[in-house]
Amino acid sequence: MTRTLYTLCGANPAQRFSPHCWKIEMALAHKGLDFVNVPTPFTAIPQIEGGTKTVPVLDDGGKLLRESFDIALYLEETYPDRPTLFGGDGGKALSRMVEGYATAVLTASLRKIITRDIHERLAPEDQAYFRASREQRIGMTLETIEAGHAAELAAFPAKLEPMRHVLAIQPFIGGDAPLFADYILFGTLQWARAVSPKRLIQDDDPVRAWFERCLDLHHGYARKVVAAA
Repeated sequence: MTRTLYTLCGANPAQRFSPHCWKIEMALAHKGLDFVNVPTPFTAIPQIEGGTKTVPVLDDGGKLLRESFDIALYLEETYPDRPTLFGGDGGKALSRMVEGYATAVLTASLRKIITRDIHERLAPEDQAYFRASREQRIGMTLETIEAGHAAELAAFPAKLEPMRHVLAIQPFIGGDAPLFADYILFGTLQWARAVSPKRLIQDDDPVRAWFERCLDLHHGYARKVVAAA
């Protein structure tokens, strides 16, 4: 079976940075499912088969799936013989809560910290799209966002405290091994790692140790994307 995952990239196709795509890249690796990765810049996304405005898009033998959480649920239900992403209904509920935290707290903060960095790593045609869409969404210019990033960066470590609370007693959010809840949070921080040289987490932070463990998962799959410098 041919399995294709459309992901988001900058001017360099090797620089894949969407947090939502990383959730599914890690979920597929967790399940041990082979796939072809098709890095796609912003302006090429509407050309993906079936039509879409966002990625990830998974083509699983002709079945097209969108939205990262829906894809994860599909993988869990379609490949029950492979390692579980949720560990049951409790893990699904946990993942929903973690997704809300990641979106409302971490992603909201990171948009103010790394948006200009993302822009600088796009091809010119994608820069124009990105600037117009993000300035409309956030309500200020990229330059204004960048000018205020230092305060947001200083405040960011405190936003990770819920993760530290859990990681003080277990190596992963999912327990002794990672679950989709881990990949949601990992994808958010991998987004920043791939596009921005700004230092979000100190070396002695338990979240840093967890993040390094996640980079090493699945034969170091995620570590192969080099951190932005």
